[in-house]
Amino acid sequence: MAHTVKIVATEMLNYNVKHFTTEKPAGFTYAPGQAVLVEILEMKGEKRPFTFTGLLSEPHLEFTIKLYHHDGVTHHLTDYKAGDTLTFGDPWGAIKYRGPGIFMAGGAGITPFLAILRNLHQSGKIGNNALWFSNKTDKDIFLEAELRKMLGDRLRLLISREPSTQHEHARIDKEYLKAHAKTFDQCFYVCGPDKMVKELSASLRELGADAENVITEDLDS
Repeated sequence: MAHTVKIVATEMLNYNVKHFTTEKPAGFTYAPGQAVLVEILEMKGEKRPFTFTGLLSEPHLEFTIKLYHHDGVTHHLTDYKAGDTLTFGDPWGAIKYRGPGIFMAGGAGITPFLAILRNLHQSGKIGNNALWFSNKTDKDIFLEAELRKMLGDRLRLLISREPSTQHEHARIDKEYLKAHAKTFDQCFYVCGPDKMVKELSASLRELGADAENVITEDLDS
């Protein structure tokens, strides 16, 4: 079923990440971590997957979108404002909360985790969940204050391409997992570039994580 909603508000979270608040169709629901395929007027037939990032209890929907100027859809979304419309279908997605563990995000890969973590925090169930958020440079980080408030010292901000970073200069790879994952008998949520997801999924299994506890989006879908 297709839904067309008006944008209520927009906000830039950093130089290339934009937050959109939209109308919420009557009766519309989704599971934290799910996404929809979004279509815009300027590019009929071209759809891009974007994840819901807001709280289920809110009367509106929220998207947090990284803007790529080489991508026609997100390039146009750079100029989208209140009153413009988005069209999308039914929610889908394989990333859902299955229990405590480590969320590992590369760049825009954090988006399916935002709704999950926000809902856990709102319900007082954030527990010992941890987030490892990897970006290329310091300026790529967004929502640091909120993430720190929710997770405290269970938030790790990793920077891969800026040695002078004020955060942790490192990559999430097999050696990092061996050094910092206290146990592999827990859930591991992985989202980011395809290469990162495939490599970390393989490394986690090699290190003893149960395949069922490695939660990713289906890269072949």
